[in-house]
Amino acid sequence: MSEKQRNVPVKKQIASINTDYVRSIERQENRNKAKKVRLARRLFMFTILSVALVGFLISTLLNSKSAYEEKQLQKEQVAQELEQVKEEQEMLKVQISKLNDDEYIGKLLRKQYFLSEEGEIIFTLPGKEEK
Repeated sequence: MSEKQRNVPVKKQIASINTDYVRSIERQENRNKAKKVRLARRLFMFTILSVALVGFLISTLLNSKSAYEEKQLQKEQVAQELEQVKEEQEMLKVQISKLNDDEYIGKLLRKQYFLSEEGEIIFTLPGKEEK
């Protein structure tokens, strides 16, 4: 063979065999391709739905977490208020116990209403004005 003959591409013409067997094989191949396309579409849709579901769950989780943190802050504030109320309650209990004492009531009346005991004289000093 010469060099000229080697460089020349040989074009082959292929004719397809048109028999029942070949047609059935082609139909089978087309069905398989269609199945693969349907499978790819289903997998794509499943992936999209899965991503959407995961996104929804994550957003729900984040919302729940922020609501939980708000409730924790609210709980701390209420606990502080409760402590203040308990302290005030203790102070009021002490004051009630003092009000049950006759000597304390007498002192209180003398101080606020300028009442006196027998034989006592009350002097009001100028310059001490209470507002």
